[in-house]
Amino acid sequence: MTQNDVAREAGVTRSMVSYVINGSSGRSVAPETRQRILEVIDRLGYRPNKAAQALQQGDIAFASKKIGVILRDSDLFRRPYYAEILAGIHTAAHENNYKVVFIRFFEEFKDPVLFNELIHEEEIGGLILLATDQCFKDDNDTALVKRMKERVHKIVCVDWKFEGLSSVSFNRRDAAKKAGLYVLQKKYADLAYIGEVDERVDGVKEALSQSGLAVKGDSDFVYDAYDMAGGYAAITQIQGSGHVPRAIVCGSDEVAYGVLCHLNELNILVPEQVAVVSIDDLEASSYITPPLTTVNVQKQEMGRKAVELIVSGTAGQDEKALQIDLPTQLVERASS
Repeated sequence: MTQNDVAREAGVTRSMVSYVINGSSGRSVAPETRQRILEVIDRLGYRPNKAAQALQQGDIAFASKKIGVILRDSDLFRRPYYAEILAGIHTAAHENNYKVVFIRFFEEFKDPVLFNELIHEEEIGGLILLATDQCFKDDNDTALVKRMKERVHKIVCVDWKFEGLSSVSFNRRDAAKKAGLYVLQKKYADLAYIGEVDERVDGVKEALSQSGLAVKGDSDFVYDAYDMAGGYAAITQIQGSGHVPRAIVCGSDEVAYGVLCHLNELNILVPEQVAVVSIDDLEASSYITPPLTTVNVQKQEMGRKAVELIVSGTAGQDEKALQIDLPTQLVERASS
């Protein structure tokens, strides 16, 4: 079954069939004609001959509209924050007639067979690395990314940065500072931070300093947590110490859910006794009790922007690398 067969059955030219199949933007096709061609394709069971396409276009050109995605690990599939980023990637790829041809995990690419099979420009035209810094253990992991950089010219890091590569993220320090200043302006001077120990801790400290308050040592107010279980465990530890702070800044909404769960079990009223503020603005945060005050992070837009950098060819490297930090905004709800 060929495009000529589809064209003959649909009563159109072969080039018009090609435009519809490839989603080319250079020529418009009337909606009714497009629908007729698609109906014929469905009835005849036509599918493109990939080998013939690659032979006609050349391997690199054939792969130019294919994107690979590499995740930190399988845990990201369970996390709503990263699910929204992936949704943005897939939506933008579809809108631009690109295909996400694989979603794999960083650790897998330590296998040289898989690395050589997938990481080259005859297989993909662009590569998105999502939160892969969180699984770096040693210099070998950094070297692996550098090898990817040599193989694929259009690479975008999402939710992290790597020297010499383009990136799309948000300013964690600034987001935490917004959350910290918000609770401090409400005169909740006694606060703790529960979340990942990274730039967000610096943001909370900056908020304390800007408010004229003494900056405590990390051991006095910083509690490491990554997910709901970590948030629950951290507030349990704080409660066990005999002093629950007047306000808690959480590094992510998931951490905040764990905190709110335990506060509810202790019959501690939020926000009357303890105010809780977070960072992310997941969809569920509008519906939990009480609805969570949080700093909105443009999660889907991060995914969309990464694809747009690849599509536009602006995902440069080294001196041409672009670093985009999307703006954040505090969303006030009932938890504070």
